[in-house]
Amino acid sequence: MKLNKLQKKIGISFKEVKLLIQALTHKSFDTKNNYEKLEFLGDRVLGFVISKKLLELYPNEKVGMIDKKLANLVNKNKCFEIGKELELDNYILTGNTEKKKKVNIEKKIISDCCESLIGAIYIDKGFEVSSKFILNYWKNYLNLSDITVIDSKTRLQEYSLKKFKALPIYKLISNTGPRHKPNFKISVKIKDSKTVIADGSSKKNAEQAAAMKLLETIKIQ
Repeated sequence: MKLNKLQKKIGISFKEVKLLIQALTHKSFDTKNNYEKLEFLGDRVLGFVISKKLLELYPNEKVGMIDKKLANLVNKNKCFEIGKELELDNYILTGNTEKKKKVNIEKKIISDCCESLIGAIYIDKGFEVSSKFILNYWKNYLNLSDITVIDSKTRLQEYSLKKFKALPIYKLISNTGPRHKPNFKISVKIKDSKTVIADGSSKKNAEQAAAMKLLETIKIQ
């Protein structure tokens, strides 16, 4: 597994290259030495570093708003974007990995490996280097963090509470598809609105999609 290019890209030379290999190994390839524990650690390191930086950037901001900024910066989508920037999919080992054949890596796995890479850097190089890595690759997102993006479900909830003093009503309509690729269908309505339905790869994603659809229907920006 040639990882010199990746190490050069991130500007970090691992003392224990086996840690880097583990950070890029899915459990379908190796049930014992895979990235799951490193991902667990990396998620915590990422959350701590970004939380600390947000407190430095916004010393007068309310905790609730900082929490929203944090959620927008350390979610799976952001980790996926960083993972794609690092081209991690060229190095990840999965059960269907074959020599000299490019494998289509799932979005979630790329996102997970971004976090496990942070965990591996933390163990191999310590907090200072892992913090520098995070702040370097999250720099652009941090620069935009003064514009807080509130997700559709939160916006719908805030609107409904303010106007009707009642929460939106979500209902699970169906959960179909195989376990590795489920499809959830969710409905949502608020007082005086029609019911809208949307689907997604998880219950959370389906709820967000339904909330967005209802916001568009009632013309709430």
